[in-house]
Amino acid sequence: MTKKIAVINDLSGFGKCSLTAAISTIAAMGVQPCPLPTAILSAQTGYPSYFCDDYTDKMDEFRKEWKKMDVQFDGIYTGFMAGGRQIQKVFEFLDDFCGENTFLLADPVMGDNGRKYDMFTAELLSMMKELVRRADIITPNLTELCLLADNDYRMLAEIRDQGSLMETVEQMARSLMKHGRAMDGPGEVVVTGICFTDQADGIQKVGNLAVAGDKTYLSAFPFIGESYSGTGDLFASVIAGGRARGDALEETIELAGRLIELAIQDSAKRNVPRNDGVDYEQYLWMLAEKRKGEADI
Repeated sequence: MTKKIAVINDLSGFGKCSLTAAISTIAAMGVQPCPLPTAILSAQTGYPSYFCDDYTDKMDEFRKEWKKMDVQFDGIYTGFMAGGRQIQKVFEFLDDFCGENTFLLADPVMGDNGRKYDMFTAELLSMMKELVRRADIITPNLTELCLLADNDYRMLAEIRDQGSLMETVEQMARSLMKHGRAMDGPGEVVVTGICFTDQADGIQKVGNLAVAGDKTYLSAFPFIGESYSGTGDLFASVIAGGRARGDALEETIELAGRLIELAIQDSAKRNVPRNDGVDYEQYLWMLAEKRKGEADI
């Protein structure tokens, strides 16, 4: 039976992010994405002008109808939340659909590069912390990690030594995993977008650090010099798809990193505007490779 992931996120007509990225990516991995839109936008919020239709109240209707269908999900993946009310709707959804064998991946979208997004409020942070405590795996960037761990991003930005930076990031990640009760805190934290100069070869790189149990795993690729909207959504979507089909976390992180690296390289060469997102579609075959191999056995 096909694995299913409920994907709770917004849908943008332009800008390859959120549900647009998640649906195509997860489906390419042989897992069925079941989208629950939190908002419908003409274009993602990085564009100078856009229309947004808030779906907060309609989220209840999806939940009620899916409950009538008696559907079950192998995973639930949450992304951008416009405010505390939407997170409360997510809690109600989790109460109905997050069973013993259902994983919860929370991508705590709140900011980037030391800057909080416009929708950020103290209430949003408080409720996001609660959502993170209920998750099995979270994928914050450095800014979001600092917000969740109540640390100053400027402190991280001043660290130049690779070893010290990774050690500090690991300590912050582990602080989210330790809240006394066994179920109170994510079991796995994958911190994305860590920029550093590799001490081994002197090359500037972007890394993703996974902290799980007593282990850590760093996956890094050369920094191309460009950043694009939606790459965090692509990364989290690959992690969710990999988790659903039983792939090892280290393997999935490498896979996501390779896909995004190639997509950024191509998009930078072609001068694709940042807000448009990367041209990742041509590399979706990479995600299906393992599934095809299994089918041939």
